[in-house]
Amino acid sequence: MIGNFRTLFLFRGLAAVLFGILTLVWPKLSLTVLVLLFGVFAVIGGITAVAAALRNTEMPGWGFLLFEGILGILAGVVALVWPGITALAFLFLLATWAIITGILEIVAPLSFPMSGGRSLLSVLTGLVSIVFGVLIAAQPSSGLLAVVWLIGVYAIVVGVMYIVVYFESRSLTSSLA
Repeated sequence: MIGNFRTLFLFRGLAAVLFGILTLVWPKLSLTVLVLLFGVFAVIGGITAVAAALRNTEMPGWGFLLFEGILGILAGVVALVWPGITALAFLFLLATWAIITGILEIVAPLSFPMSGGRSLLSVLTGLVSIVFGVLIAAQPSSGLLAVVWLIGVYAIVVGVMYIVVYFESRSLTSSLA
C-alpha cells in the first residue's frame, strides 16, 4: 500500500524536474508555450495526486492530497483551455496555485503520519511554494525572463524534494518488510 502512495512522489518529482529543465533550456519561450507546459505539468501532477489519494483512502490525510490534486487539475485545465491569457493573469494564477499548494504541503504532516525527515521535507516544499507564489505576485512586472527562470528553478527544487521523499520512503518500506 505504501508503494502506491510513495510512487506519487517519484512521478511528481520527475515531472517537475523535466518541466523545470525545459523552462531553463528555452528561457525565451512565448507565454503561450509556457502556459501550455504549466497546464500539462499541473494536470499530470493533479491526476497523479487524485489517483494516489483515491487508492489510499484508508490512510490519514488522503483528503488533503485529493484536494491538492483537484486544484492542480483545475489550474492546468484553465491554462490549457485559455493559452492566450495575459502574462499578469498567468502570474496570479500560478502564484495562487503555488501558495495554496504550499499551505497544503505544510498542513499534510499534521494529518498524515510521516517520519521527521519526510515531515521536514514536506514543510520545506510548502515553504518554497509559498515564497515562490508571494514573490511572483508581488513583482509581476519584473519581466517574463526572470519569471521563467524562477519557474524553472522552483520546479526543479520541488521535483528534487519529491524524488528525495520517494527514496526516503523507499528505505522506510524496506525496513518495514
